[in-house]
Amino acid sequence: MPAHSLLAGNGLVKHDLAGRLRTEIMNGSLPTGVRIVEGKWAQKFGVAQGSIREAINILALEGFVSKESGRSARVVHLTEKDVAQMYELRGALEGLAARLAVQMRPNLSKIQSAVDSMRQASNEGNCAALLQYDLQFHLGLCELSGNPFIVEQSRRLLVPFFAFVRMRVAASGQTTSPWDKDLEAHQRIIDLVREAEGEVAEQYVKKAMARFAKTAYDNWENRTTHGG
Repeated sequence: MPAHSLLAGNGLVKHDLAGRLRTEIMNGSLPTGVRIVEGKWAQKFGVAQGSIREAINILALEGFVSKESGRSARVVHLTEKDVAQMYELRGALEGLAARLAVQMRPNLSKIQSAVDSMRQASNEGNCAALLQYDLQFHLGLCELSGNPFIVEQSRRLLVPFFAFVRMRVAASGQTTSPWDKDLEAHQRIIDLVREAEGEVAEQYVKKAMARFAKTAYDNWENRTTHGG
């Protein structure tokens, strides 16, 4: 077999294995916080341990897995305190991004498209799609700041954050209803940036994140029916 075919095959294998492991995570067979034993899954899937390692690396990039030097990979896990603190940091980071975006006079079509897609996903009851577009919105807002350090830090923060939310929502059987009110908050952020209200946009983002933080974890665990 030609070398390029072998490489293509290897690429397909690791992505297929990443998909299978992702399914195990999303259906709860690999719960949050659990260690992923490479040898165990290599044996279960009938593949080399190195292929499992490559699949885990893909999941780490997607935010589903955390890896520390010299330690086994674990399914990402966040406590309620972690979530509250991350929202606090998000408020500062994304609020600054909104204020800087006003100065850049950016094209807002990308984040507007993300919000429009969130609305459609909400109407269809598709949580997975809604969360994917939600992530796109927040990453897009940070990109509009024109500050590469904000972009880098937001990706490091938001990718595992949204992966964890996807896992918890899937495990709890949550619907899209908690996001209904949030959609208008996202639209308001766009409108404030469009209207060149930088300081107001920054404060609005901070207050919105503080509000989300109060109810987010309960919503993901399906412990309440209130939005937020």
